[in-house]
Amino acid sequence: MEKIIFQSDDGTTAEFYVEEQTNIAGVTYLLVSDSQDEEADAYILKDISAPGSTEACYEMVEDEGELQAVYAVFQQMLDDVNFEWRSDF
Repeated sequence: MEKIIFQSDDGTTAEFYVEEQTNIAGVTYLLVSDSQDEEADAYILKDISAPGSTEACYEMVEDEGELQAVYAVFQQMLDDVNFEWRSDF
């Protein structure tokens, strides 16, 4: 499973495992988890890279409407995975 390193605006980093990827209306989204355990926390990242950029730039999806829409797509893609929706982050 591919791992990516996410660096926040304050410079702290975190490793995530890429679980799935999708493209909606020309925008790439990643479903990532913080571990490979069954009880891992998952996050949805949105590609905000500049066109032609050689390095990917992602941000966590925070807009509730966008998050729910992309969540529904990933839930359909991974119908064998048990998702539990939490918006308390």
